[in-house]
Amino acid sequence: MAKKSRKPAIPYAQRTGKEYRPRFGRQMLYAGIAFVSMFFGYYLYYQFVPKPVDPGNETSSRQSPDAQTENHQPWYQKQSPPPRLVTIPDAPLFPEVVEQPVTPPANEVAKAVRAYEESLPKDIYHPPSLRVSAVEQPRQNSEPEPAQTALILPPWRRYAVKFTEQEQEPLIAIVIDDMGVDVKHSAQAIKMKGPLTLSFLTYAENLGSQTRQARANGHELMLHVSMEPTSTAVDPGPNVLLTGLDDAELNRRLEWGLSRFSGYVGINNHMGSKFTADPHAMGLVIDAVKSRGLLFLDSRTSGGTVGGKLARQKGVPLAERNIFIDHVNNLGEVNARLKDVENFAIRNGYVVAIGHPRQVTLEALGVWLEDVQSRGFRLAPVSAIVEKYGAS
Repeated sequence: MAKKSRKPAIPYAQRTGKEYRPRFGRQMLYAGIAFVSMFFGYYLYYQFVPKPVDPGNETSSRQSPDAQTENHQPWYQKQSPPPRLVTIPDAPLFPEVVEQPVTPPANEVAKAVRAYEESLPKDIYHPPSLRVSAVEQPRQNSEPEPAQTALILPPWRRYAVKFTEQEQEPLIAIVIDDMGVDVKHSAQAIKMKGPLTLSFLTYAENLGSQTRQARANGHELMLHVSMEPTSTAVDPGPNVLLTGLDDAELNRRLEWGLSRFSGYVGINNHMGSKFTADPHAMGLVIDAVKSRGLLFLDSRTSGGTVGGKLARQKGVPLAERNIFIDHVNNLGEVNARLKDVENFAIRNGYVVAIGHPRQVTLEALGVWLEDVQSRGFRLAPVSAIVEKYGAS
């Protein structure tokens, strides 16, 4: 059967006599359908696909106005209080370079002067009286103690560095305060020639290992207890003893500090220009020292301290700071103060000098300690000064 031939298509213009023009309305319809499809697709995507979390802002835009306001608070207002002070181990307690700063704006003054030690007095303190007893009452622990006798000695005698006086040479006790936090400089002090008396801050880390090393190197140990300074621009650290606290809280904080390590002969105050002038508050401290069989070293950070007076009244073994050797962070000044230390010892038979683990101080002491004994002086632990001259 023959195929039926197909007629060629006749163009629209020839069939109708009109030119073909597409309809505009149909184009708009197609465009609208495409736009709606795209919008609906994006809507579904954002509804069901998890969005990445911005670490800087985890708050959803759908939060309530109160929640959004809370998220705009400074970070430190949203944090829970830390359980304890976090301290950078190698950070020095004092600036190593003393410079004249540019005057800051008024709202930055407190921040600019903030420090971890209050201003140290430059006075040389002469105690009201001395108790010389070297001839009548020789030092009890100059000979090895029998084991049973050693157990009943009070801690200030039991943990004292053995010291035998050979002649009537002037005694010099060098106390290094603020030990333990600045680990680098504390380690330098521990390695120095002694015996020195090293007073460790209660809130330092790794106190067990640091104090064991200090004792192994022949140094005597003390506990450095933070007390309230007069200035609010200094930071005395955690669990500081404050005059505004009730007796129960003061005793709790004191007990915390006293339990930080063992083997120390006594305590002395870190800062405390305000606290040591309060008779009631200091009375609690002296009572705690006495009940534990410890000695008290009054750092005398101010002339208003009642620590020494109360210790004498209560019969607590006592020593008092005579000279600060580094109230000025300058090598020449420290060397000049060490000369004052020698002169004081010659006149009075002994001296208690306090320094700190600062680079300048350690540099000056390192040279001075090499030949101080060859010049007719004797390095002694604080316990030896207390036993010979103190109010025990």
